[in-house]
Amino acid sequence: MQIGVATSHAVDQRRVFIIEPDEITRAALTFMLQDEIETHEMASAAAAYAAGQDWRKPDLVLVSALLAGADGAALVTGLSTAFPGVRVLVVHDQASEGEALAALRAGAHGALAKPLTIAAVRKKVDALLGRGGAPLIQLSL
Repeated sequence: MQIGVATSHAVDQRRVFIIEPDEITRAALTFMLQDEIETHEMASAAAAYAAGQDWRKPDLVLVSALLAGADGAALVTGLSTAFPGVRVLVVHDQASEGEALAALRAGAHGALAKPLTIAAVRKKVDALLGRGGAPLIQLSL
């Protein structure tokens, strides 16, 4: 059952990969998005790269700032190279703000701060996918 989902979103054919080592955060993000968009969760970037070769490539990747770590540039560049045209959204908490900023400087398209709420997650995902009339603005830091 889909609750609070616009019909146009329910039939959207775009795909989101969630790359998050923490199983609880991964499950929460999947729960928040799966009614509106095809969502796949992975624990590592390697799993996402493999899935992108076996399946249709993602339109958006939500990636943990913890995975980006000190070398956020390599992860963002790797995702952009493996999946041309993909948009990257970094999920972070207060402790990993530095890693999120490094990923943004490397070309990530946005950041999503914890604590996560359904409204905030869906709004940010919709904006990055160009749904809901929100303009896409690339920030340079």
